[in-house]
Amino acid sequence: MSESTERETDIEKQIDDATDAVVVQTRALDELEPSTGDAAGMGLGHFMDVPVQITVEVGRTRMTLADLVRLGPGSLVTLDRESHEPADVLVNGKVVAHGEIVTIKESYGIRITKVVRN
Repeated sequence: MSESTERETDIEKQIDDATDAVVVQTRALDELEPSTGDAAGMGLGHFMDVPVQITVEVGRTRMTLADLVRLGPGSLVTLDRESHEPADVLVNGKVVAHGEIVTIKESYGIRITKVVRN
């Protein structure tokens, strides 16, 4: 065996020995003690001023790029939902509720009909 091969083998053995000596301990989250630092006791109230992006999605569709570039004023695009089906309410891209599209004065709005619990 060459000297470099012997060194590589010796290094690999040292790594294996060191890895075998590592003890990994895991605990379920409910077993952990609450923190006593400044973050302890911080309720959701501390985050109420954090802005979130809300999006209402009425449907989706797929089309080829050729069909996409042919779209223009007056083009109709069929979506994957029927008009009576609820729209999705997304917060930062995650569905959190479903609802009905409404008009409020001159603006669109949504009446929440179901909150999604995960």
